[in-house]
Amino acid sequence: MHYNRPHSTATWGTMAKDWEQGIDYQKLNRERREKAQAAIKAAGLGGVLCFTFDNARYVTGTHIGEWCRDKADRYALCATEGDVFLWDPAPPAKRKNAPWLNGQIDAPISTLQGAIPPEFGVQDVFARQVKEKMVEMGIAGKPLGIDLMELPMLRALEAEGIEVVDGQQAMLDAREVKTPEEIEILKVAAAMVDGTYYDIAKAIRPGVRESDLVAIANERLYSMGSERVECVNSVAGPRGAPHSHTFSDRIIQPGDMIFLDIMHSFNGYRTCYYRTFICGVPNKYQLEAYEKCSQWVSAAIDAIKPGVTVDEIAAVWPKAEEFGYQNEDEAFLLQFGHGIGLSLWERPIISRRYTGQNTVLKEGMVFAVECWKGAEDGSGAARIEEEVVVTKDGCEIITNFPSDHLISCGLPGCEFH
Repeated sequence: MHYNRPHSTATWGTMAKDWEQGIDYQKLNRERREKAQAAIKAAGLGGVLCFTFDNARYVTGTHIGEWCRDKADRYALCATEGDVFLWDPAPPAKRKNAPWLNGQIDAPISTLQGAIPPEFGVQDVFARQVKEKMVEMGIAGKPLGIDLMELPMLRALEAEGIEVVDGQQAMLDAREVKTPEEIEILKVAAAMVDGTYYDIAKAIRPGVRESDLVAIANERLYSMGSERVECVNSVAGPRGAPHSHTFSDRIIQPGDMIFLDIMHSFNGYRTCYYRTFICGVPNKYQLEAYEKCSQWVSAAIDAIKPGVTVDEIAAVWPKAEEFGYQNEDEAFLLQFGHGIGLSLWERPIISRRYTGQNTVLKEGMVFAVECWKGAEDGSGAARIEEEVVVTKDGCEIITNFPSDHLISCGLPGCEFH
């Protein structure tokens, strides 16, 4: 089934050049910081102390690699104006490589998610460090927003007299609508998956394992410049009904439906991008499942435009009981929409499970729309996902590998073999 919305192509490549403008990363850094500071001010906060990798990257334009993501050993303080201060495990390197931070960089103090026990008192040193910086930045006595942190660290801030409040909402307010530079990076990230799906379609054949397809995706994406391949869901045959949400070493056989979700990042910006294939020729139940899944995705895409609420989008999808699940809790993620940017799930969140949010779509939002439908004979399932940019009068699809029909692979006479 064809969608009634235009597809787009990535405007720029993955490299900076002297002869073509490309993506302006300094403009990206400047605009993200300005948006964050405006959102923090609107929330009535003195600043936000960002521990999540994605928020810290948003306000500083810096990164240190995925090895540090789960260690709570990197954070940044963004006030309503002025320079952002970064605490980073490699301060000398950051002072050299990130001159736009004007030297506002120091070493972090962390319990490393509790690896250093509380009785050692690291959290108290950390709290004094933050309080001193708040005084220096002129925001002492004002509420300090926090996105996510360890409980002993939070209690130590409170013991220093700092009013700690939720800072994640302010950061998500800032990140909700993407800048033009962010949208271009998201397009490039999706284009990398377009190419990866071509290699996967050629590789699908009897005897190939789900895990083999995961390996192909990783190799292809990293060779094109992916920063991180977070996950590749590769699910074949009956493992797709119900959806197992992970890959295995199952051997693909003739007649198997195979769906994959490729989640990777290019310069921090993510993809979430499902496609479904068939090894050989589909039966009528598989065709029906694919067509129904496509119709649900299409209905959502046709409804997308500025001013529409997330509930209005979710209403075009069937209730959980209508596609084989007991309730909306169990069916969560199967008829689903989620914002996408530096994080895999941002605003808006679109689901029958969470009605009543009153979130309204805005021009410049970027999100993914994904649907699932199992084949009535239990042989597998269809899973389709498109990423879209909300435009002034609708949306633009940025995931371009064909999804208008169930692509056959792996045997003589198929589209790919």
